[in-house]
Amino acid sequence: MKFAVIVFPGSNCDLDMYHAVKDELGEEAEYVWHDSTDLSGYDGILLPGGFSYGDYLRCGAIAQSSPVMDEVKKAAEAGKPVLGICNGFQILTEAGLLPGVLLRNKNLKFMCRTVGLKVENANTLFTNEYMAGQEIRIPIAHGEGNYYCDDATYEQLKNNNQIVFSYADDFNGSRNNIAGIVNERGNVLGMMPHPERAVSDLIGGSDGLSLFKSIVKQWREANVSHA
Repeated sequence: MKFAVIVFPGSNCDLDMYHAVKDELGEEAEYVWHDSTDLSGYDGILLPGGFSYGDYLRCGAIAQSSPVMDEVKKAAEAGKPVLGICNGFQILTEAGLLPGVLLRNKNLKFMCRTVGLKVENANTLFTNEYMAGQEIRIPIAHGEGNYYCDDATYEQLKNNNQIVFSYADDFNGSRNNIAGIVNERGNVLGMMPHPERAVSDLIGGSDGLSLFKSIVKQWREANVSHA
C-alpha cells in the first residue's frame, strides 16, 4: 500500500507520519508538497499535524485552499482512506470533508500530554484492529482541539456511528468528549490525538499502531487477490 504524506508550509508531524508508515508498518510512503495536482498514484492520503501557514486566519483555513486539497477531495470521493491528524483534522473540517469545527481549548492553553481514549466504533477501516470500548493511550498536542458542532450535526454523528474516538476525560471542552470522527461513508477520519506518535513501545507506547494496521488490513482485503 502506498501512502501520500501531504506537506504544507508549517507542517511538523509529517516525519512522524512517514516513520509510522514506512518504518513501523513497512509500507510505501512519499512526501507530497501542498501544490501537487495529482494523487492518483496513492492508495491512502495522510494529512499530518503542525501549524499549516502559521495557523493564520483559523487553523487549516489557508491550507484548505491549497491545490492539493482538490486532489484530496477526489481521493475521498473515490473511497480512498483519508486520515487527518490534529492540524490535518482542522484542515478536513475547513475543507468540508468532515462536519464541525475545532475551537480553542476551554482553558485557552496549548496542551501536550498522553491521554486516554475510548474506541467508540471499531467497525471502520481505521479501527478494525481495535475492540469496541477498548481504552487506549495516545499523545495530544494542540491549542485548538475543542471539537464543536450544532445539535443537529451531533445527532447525525451519533445516529450514524460516526464518532470513532472519545476522550476519557473532558480536558479541552470538546462536545461529548469527541476526539475523532469519520464521514458518513467511513473513509475519512479526523482526530486530534496523534496515533503516529504511539507506534512503538520505545517511544512510550504502541496503541496508535493498530490504527495504521487497520487501514492496511482493509485495503489488502479489498485490493489484494488471495487466490
